[in-house]
Amino acid sequence: MNESSFDKDNPILRAALIRGLVSRRSAMMGAAGVSAAAFLAACGSAGKNPTSGAAGTGAAKKTAAAATDMSDSEKIINWSNWTEYIDVNDKTKSRPTLEAFTKQTGIKVNYSEDYLDNDEFYAKVRPLLDGGKDTGRDVWCSTDWMVARLIRQGYVQKLDLANIPNAKNLDASLQEVEFDPGRLYSLPWQSGFAGIGYNLKATGGKKIETITQLLTDPSLKGKVTLLTEMRDTVGLVMMEQGKDISKFTDADFQAAIDVIQQAKDAGQIKGFTGNEYTDGLAKGDIAACVAWTGDVVQLQFADPNIQYTLPQKGFTLWSDNFVIPALAKHKKNAEKLIDYYYDPAVMAQVEAYVNYIAPVAGTKEELVKIDESLASNPLIVPPADVLARAQVFRGLSPAEETKYSKMYASITAG
Repeated sequence: MNESSFDKDNPILRAALIRGLVSRRSAMMGAAGVSAAAFLAACGSAGKNPTSGAAGTGAAKKTAAAATDMSDSEKIINWSNWTEYIDVNDKTKSRPTLEAFTKQTGIKVNYSEDYLDNDEFYAKVRPLLDGGKDTGRDVWCSTDWMVARLIRQGYVQKLDLANIPNAKNLDASLQEVEFDPGRLYSLPWQSGFAGIGYNLKATGGKKIETITQLLTDPSLKGKVTLLTEMRDTVGLVMMEQGKDISKFTDADFQAAIDVIQQAKDAGQIKGFTGNEYTDGLAKGDIAACVAWTGDVVQLQFADPNIQYTLPQKGFTLWSDNFVIPALAKHKKNAEKLIDYYYDPAVMAQVEAYVNYIAPVAGTKEELVKIDESLASNPLIVPPADVLARAQVFRGLSPAEETKYSKMYASITAG
């Protein structure tokens, strides 16, 4: 691994890709004696992007409504998740751990990859939740700051830990988070980074290693996309400007917005996306973009011209979490599903494919049984200098969230 990007010629990386260790976002954590979960807790015990103050108490304005639980009579679960975020058999296109769960419990999982972006998904489910209607989903995985919002608005239910005995395997350092004290409403699924993805064919062989280069290089004009996730995109720009995103000011945020607006006005930016940027990046329609690193690792599996960079000045750290929405019809079944994935042996099977940081204690030991190189692979256990550059977007008050979101939406719209 070089100073700023993961080298496609790195033999460990190449071996990982050959084995099919690919994912939606990249794993990270744990070097120089710092465990993955401990580092995540140090950065994210306040949450990746949690809401602070009143919003960070974890107390909802209203209690999430509960439907009559049909779990005993209807052996199904409807799970919405981000794309390419679970283990897959490349030959049969089946999902081995889900199949094993169904065989073990008799519960069928209707698994939908319809979670492309937090705000986009929220826009789909909020009208139903606000109207007191079932979303048609029993569980989904939201990023920390969105979990804070869902709890605050009473849109998710408390977990019944009697149905999740394996919750005891949640690493102790992750049990207390600002956005959900005591983990009453959520349990983490995976974590990762946001950085820069680029296609060497589309860039003419040029490496894209800084956010400034991404937003100003004339050779990239009209071929750059940024994420609709405000915290990742604006966070990267603020770090490029030398700001600490754990304690930025209004002026810092405005300065970053101004830079993004200038790039858009100059025609540098092709658009703003969720996960769908992967298709354009693979085709070369997008030369470079703000990207979740695991997406790029997966694209590298098919095309070594796809590269990514974790900027020297810093990159964002996030977590996605299981939550059960109000009026879910199969709450107990969903809790059994969460319990299943909190078995270290099961989580290790997922990690061996998706290459993320697992929140479940004991997963590393199980990974060793699958392949000893997994536990030492730099994609899963990056060095200390990489970890030192990861930053967590500070908690926002409800007023700040509204204000900053509107400022960013004014750029991303149209």
